[in-house]
Amino acid sequence: MACHHETVSELDEPQVDSGHASGGDAAVGGARGGVLDPAIAARLRRDADGLVAAVVQEHRTGEVLMLAWMDDEALHRTLTTGRATYWSRSRRSHWVKGETSGHHQYVRSVALDCDGDALLVRVEQVGAACHTGEPTCFFTELPVRAAVQPGDSSPGRPGQ
Repeated sequence: MACHHETVSELDEPQVDSGHASGGDAAVGGARGGVLDPAIAARLRRDADGLVAAVVQEHRTGEVLMLAWMDDEALHRTLTTGRATYWSRSRRSHWVKGETSGHHQYVRSVALDCDGDALLVRVEQVGAACHTGEPTCFFTELPVRAAVQPGDSSPGRPGQ
């Protein structure tokens, strides 16, 4: 059975907080200290660090651009500013895609998967999505040795 996804939004029009800092990192993308809608927060299944995987996809082509991580604050900022905001696990701070590189992601939709543990962020990508300068972070192909066809009952097929 295939999962369906639900599009989540907090506001019809992206808005920016007017200014009080809630501590922690510097203001990112103009939004500070917001609170994620409790109905959305209740649906999320976070990992031990309070993060949810965000699969980022180009909205026009469907190409998968990157995988990033969001905490509640990053998701709130993304939904309310229309700018893709993520949590850096290495720097332990929020970052807005394109803030330093100029390779912005303008959010067109955000969907929650059926288990609540992943987000699909559909964006309009300006410039390269990958920090290496590549259009997508998924440019290294790995060899697949066995090509299983639908209906094939050979060993090792998922579900066997």
